[in-house]
Amino acid sequence: MINNQMNLEELNKQINGLQHVLIAAGMEHGLGSPEALRYSEQLDELIFQYQLQNIGNFKAG
Repeated sequence: MINNQMNLEELNKQINGLQHVLIAAGMEHGLGSPEALRYSEQLDELIFQYQLQNIGNFKAG
């Protein structure tokens, strides 16, 4: 469980960091730009991974 918790914490840090990168890219290039869309897709994947791990923790607890 500690390992899963560390993974959730690391994913949360990555999500927060990528959110800032996405916002900056959106402000500089526009939210519909290829760069912003790429960051958005990466963010979606990280959030999905976080949710999968969080569900696993919920079921185990």
